[in-house]
Amino acid sequence: MPTPRSRKPPKPSPALSGPEPVPHYDGAAGWRRWVVYQIYPRSFADSDGDGVGDLRGIISHVGYLHRLGVDVVWLSPVYRSPMDDNGYDISDYTGIDPLFGTLADLDELIAELHARGMKLVMDLVVNHTSDEHPWFIESRSSRDNPKRDWYWWRDTPTNWESHFSGPTWTWDETTGQYYLHIFSTKQPDLNWENPEVRQAIYAMMRWWLDRGVDGFRMDVINMISKDTSLPDTTPRPGSPYGPGDQYFTCGPRNHEFLLQMYREVFAGRDAHVLTVGEMPGVTIPEAVLFTDPARHELDMVFQFQHVDLDHGTNKFDVIPLPLPDLKAAMADWQLGLAERGWNSLYFGNHDQPRSVSRFGDDGPHRVASAKTLATVLHLHRGTPYVYQGDELGMANAPFTAITDFRDIQTLRYYAEAAERAGTDLPALLAAMARMSRDQGRTPVQWDASPGAGFTTGTPWLAINPDHTTVNAAAQVGDPGSVFEHYRRLITLRREDPVVTDGDFELLLEDHPAIWAFVRRTSDAELLVAANFSADVVAASLPLDADWAGASVVLTSLSDDPQQPPPDLKLRPWESAVWRRSRT
Repeated sequence: MPTPRSRKPPKPSPALSGPEPVPHYDGAAGWRRWVVYQIYPRSFADSDGDGVGDLRGIISHVGYLHRLGVDVVWLSPVYRSPMDDNGYDISDYTGIDPLFGTLADLDELIAELHARGMKLVMDLVVNHTSDEHPWFIESRSSRDNPKRDWYWWRDTPTNWESHFSGPTWTWDETTGQYYLHIFSTKQPDLNWENPEVRQAIYAMMRWWLDRGVDGFRMDVINMISKDTSLPDTTPRPGSPYGPGDQYFTCGPRNHEFLLQMYREVFAGRDAHVLTVGEMPGVTIPEAVLFTDPARHELDMVFQFQHVDLDHGTNKFDVIPLPLPDLKAAMADWQLGLAERGWNSLYFGNHDQPRSVSRFGDDGPHRVASAKTLATVLHLHRGTPYVYQGDELGMANAPFTAITDFRDIQTLRYYAEAAERAGTDLPALLAAMARMSRDQGRTPVQWDASPGAGFTTGTPWLAINPDHTTVNAAAQVGDPGSVFEHYRRLITLRREDPVVTDGDFELLLEDHPAIWAFVRRTSDAELLVAANFSADVVAASLPLDADWAGASVVLTSLSDDPQQPPPDLKLRPWESAVWRRSRT
């Protein structure tokens, strides 16, 4: 009798699988036209009814991804892991966790994607491992073990604060020293100063590329180079710990390590290897260096400026975000990387709440605002990332109790806050319901069935009750749906080089409701205008009157805007794209 893992994936409904577009790739820099779709496997599709998404569940929906039109699938970690941080604590870099399937399943997924002209990018977590990785087990076994210096050990800890609350150093009884972990105690930091560590990582990366993987998204890759003096930082008021990020982000050898990685892993390969580095705290000048093609480090970085704007003292201290601030942050990166480098474009991912709830309107204007967010994002210059479910307009779930959450970051922060006198726990819970990483991790809503088409069992994280109306089955093929709008955006990128190559000019930067900009090449221009409010808004754009005759190439509503540019009138959460030639 076959095991649940070996049976064929469930057959998707015809409505979700075809007809399918055919992606195309052109030229040495053709990768700049690609659209990336992020899959958080635990929440994508469950094939065996255990409530957790898996590789065979993904395989069953490859046709859906192809119909959407994406070029690249980025897979969050599926490596063997104790799952302290849902797979970002890796105990075997070349093994697949049985929770997700087998290496043969991954090989099949790669083959299915390649057969449709799509590529697979793996998440790569090499700033740290799990404390259950054989390297760390050896390292902590004795002070004279050959792998002792593969990690950071000290007699006296610094006062750095962990990104998951508490100290970054934990005492190890066996050898009588502290080890460094910027994140969980079960995620000890690798010592990239040791050349043996680097060579082991490079060998592992080559192994995956030789197996058919097409690139890597590199988790917190700007933390691999530390200030080796490990100085103390300024503690937070009332705490013995403080942020030490200035001593372990974009460190003194970061560029050297990435250049070496390029030489030893990526150089000389027949096809382009897509590389993106997640870099909390990276600045524009630093990002230019990391992504300058002439330097051979990375294709692009994930920066955090725009998703930190509504954070006060921490992510759960939620503050208002005026639209001009968001526009300015995005424009800064457009202009900063205009001549050299490349942007990654995202509003949501597995570490962020749902974008339509955060930046849009998840109430009566959910569909319109989801389309408008996508239009604005995809028409910026850079590589757009579609996070699973955003193409359906999925919204935050109604979490009300701490037992609703599963995220280690949220749970540890709440536990620490509960121990402090005077904490307003109901207010903290409300903030967590808005900003927790769990909001981006609720299961994908495939249909209106009790398990949302995600699982026949009990889901690991509660399914949003709105799945009865917000789901893929209801949207695929419906011209007015969020899904079909995403398809049109992706097609526009593929067909019009202005989307990829055009310069960027922000208009009405101080307007509180209108987000408008022009993309321009030598022979054509695109005008993007969007209303980020629930009201009808009129605005006069600083453009010539000839724009009134421009062609409408994309709209978020079923008809064209009521008044053409330059004197616009846009309905609630309406957006549109106009095109004209420059001959």
